[in-house]
Amino acid sequence: LPPRSPFSREYRKLIRDLRTRHFDWAILLPNSFRSALVAWQSRAKRRIGYNRDGRGLLLTDRIAVTNRRNRPTDQSPAAYPPGLGGGPVRSVKVTNIPLPPGYKGRYSPMPLVEYFGDLAEAIGCDRPNDRLELFTTPDCDASLQEKLTATGIADRRPLVVLSPGAKYGAAKCWPADRFASVADQLVELQNAAVVITCGPGEEPIARAIRDTMKNEAVVLDDPGLTLGELKSLIKRCDLLIGNDAGPRHLAKAFGVPVVTIFGPTHPDWTSTNYEAERIIRVDIKCGPCQQRQCPLGHLRCMTEVEPSRVYRAALELLSQQPVLAGGSQTKT
Repeated sequence: LPPRSPFSREYRKLIRDLRTRHFDWAILLPNSFRSALVAWQSRAKRRIGYNRDGRGLLLTDRIAVTNRRNRPTDQSPAAYPPGLGGGPVRSVKVTNIPLPPGYKGRYSPMPLVEYFGDLAEAIGCDRPNDRLELFTTPDCDASLQEKLTATGIADRRPLVVLSPGAKYGAAKCWPADRFASVADQLVELQNAAVVITCGPGEEPIARAIRDTMKNEAVVLDDPGLTLGELKSLIKRCDLLIGNDAGPRHLAKAFGVPVVTIFGPTHPDWTSTNYEAERIIRVDIKCGPCQQRQCPLGHLRCMTEVEPSRVYRAALELLSQQPVLAGGSQTKT
């Protein structure tokens, strides 16, 4: 990401470096004004992105936003530059999507994979599907095996992984005592082995879950897992339980069942279309607010999610064969 301030030395250095590359196209996936400014200052010949957030004048290809609220249900053709292969950039037909009660955003929720699929089609590319594919490496598989063997749970089944962190913000994190309650039920009633993961800065919540539990659980925090080892862990586990964060997408890629707990974020933004995922959330009047911190201070969208609901979803998925989404492979 570019530095925040366009007046900083690092920012000016970045722009100089980009200009030396003489880009033909800059395709903007971020919606921010700053991303369009960087593309414009880089002097890329074509700057392609959604026409939103006041950045239209910085773009050469202004793609209509399909999920903007109160738009007409059809878009008249726009005078965009030619798309890939010489064809015109197509005009996307849009349909107004009903908003959930209490939703105050300017845009109707839609899966980002569809949002970016519209952008890909608009520039003449084939629309990608939502299949995910990931690989692990033998060294990461081996180092993970060593860590699990050292804790004595390498051969225990079912192996349940808890992922209680979320970089988005504290409002997105289900409380530690709720995770602990579900984990205890899985240990006592399903004889599960529980592993708690954490990224940098998430060690306190992982340890709080372990310390709150009545049964034993493993926290892999000393040292923490690398991204490669995290992929290896999720690939071999029987179930993942976590917040709306990155590891849930790793689970889909490896065909691993996942229970995802949602709070302030609307699930339609990050829908995975994955039949082995169970989404747990509660409807409250002030949500989904899309805020990193609860503006009202009560965090009811998270605290009212009962552990019993999460446990029932976990039990349902454990009783079924995993529905493989493809990509559960080791790279050699």
